[in-house]
Amino acid sequence: MKRIATLFLALAVAGSVCARDDFGRKGDPKKVTRTIQVDMADTMRYSPAELTVKRGDTIRFVVSNRGKLEHEMVIGTLKDLNAHAEMMKQHKGMKHDEPFAIDVDPGKTKTVVWQFTRAGEFHFGCFEPGHFEAGMVGRIKVTD
Repeated sequence: MKRIATLFLALAVAGSVCARDDFGRKGDPKKVTRTIQVDMADTMRYSPAELTVKRGDTIRFVVSNRGKLEHEMVIGTLKDLNAHAEMMKQHKGMKHDEPFAIDVDPGKTKTVVWQFTRAGEFHFGCFEPGHFEAGMVGRIKVTD
């Protein structure tokens, strides 16, 4: 019973923290306007760490894990990512299954297709234990 309660709590928190329709939505792979390669490394850094995209663009993020540790890329506002980091401390090992997030095993590459619908500053981060806290976070500037 405790396991079920924990699962429902995690889903409720994830749903509130990860409601991404406020700045974007899952992109249509047939309507990609730009492809961006993002590399992740065991130095707890993304490359590039800063991106600029246009509002309305549908971006294909090609995310490669160049390290020996598992990494991930979760897109959101900095406020949402900070809240998500706290939740992930409570639920270590939880995997993401949202269109704005991707878990990538060492030596592998995966893609995320996302359309940014609002201008502003957004971020992406890794929530493997200790990675976000070690600075594994990047910035996305969305312009009009």
